[in-house]
Amino acid sequence: MRGGSGDSHPDPARRREVVAAFLTAARDGDFAGLLGVLDPDVELRADRVALAAAAANPNAPAVCEDMRGAEVVARVFSGRAAAAQPALLDGAFGMAYAPGGQVRAAFDLVVVDGRIVAIEMIADPDVLAGIEVELR
Repeated sequence: MRGGSGDSHPDPARRREVVAAFLTAARDGDFAGLLGVLDPDVELRADRVALAAAAANPNAPAVCEDMRGAEVVARVFSGRAAAAQPALLDGAFGMAYAPGGQVRAAFDLVVVDGRIVAIEMIADPDVLAGIEVELR
């Protein structure tokens, strides 16, 4: 996982605040709020299973393997994270989609200087099996 080791000056409390602000803004469809926590050059990456799930959902925004820029990433998440919840991913704060308590996807967020610089969407069951996910 990149989130735990990729952060400059890792501060678990600040990271939790950033993740919570991101989730709130995403759930509320607060585009400006999302832009406020996303680095202008944020990168969103999705594995093949996450891409297939997004493509199969006619209500989901278009997602490709590697997307860049705060406005592009904010459009993907704006109004969309109703089922996501905070989670520890290998000990670092992130998010998980876990209907009925079963983790179906993990969202690893890299936070640097209080802004999200990268998000990795992980839905491949084989990869998820290797991640310790603790729902919060």
